Amino acid sequence: MSNTVQEYDQVAARCRALFVDKMKDYGPSWRILRPASVTDQLFIKAKRIRTLEITGESRVGDDVWGEFIAIVNYGIIGIIQLELGFSDEIDMTAKDALKLYDKYLKETKDLMLAKNADYGEAWRGMRVNSFTDLILTKLERTKEIENHGGHTLVSEGIAANYQDMVNYAVFALIKHDNGEA
Repeated sequence: MSNTVQEYDQVAARCRALFVDKMKDYGPSWRILRPASVTDQLFIKAKRIRTLEITGESRVGDDVWGEFIAIVNYGIIGIIQLELGFSDEIDMTAKDALKLYDKYLKETKDLMLAKNADYGEAWRGMRVNSFTDLILTKLERTKEIENHGGHTLVSEGIAANYQDMVNYAVFALIKHDNGEA
């Protein structure tokens, strides 16, 4: 599992670096997004990945790997928004946003480590397009939970679904980095 930790950290560092660069361009402008809007943004990214996987054609030149990075970053943003609630204006500094990003990325990694131990690294035998489908499934579940006001009877909540999406995206990026995708 130590290899998984190293690979996860390498992918996470790449995602974080893009988050930092976007913060330099836009600041934490995403603070105005309501959680459902974050879910829809994640849906757009995952749907684009699936379309590119099926058609093999990109008319705007971006590849699926950048979209998986976006899923990582928007997933963490979603967790932040659930924790703090949305704002009508930018109400934090980029430095504060990065602290929260790091906190929730660590929690998401810790969840992956626990699940990875229980599942015996089953993700290593999966195909990248399965991660895409699982992310889309988690998005449909999240939308349903949002439609019920965030309440569940027996299922994980929205934050847990965001964390799973982040981890599936990281797994896809690890497979890509290892030449398996």
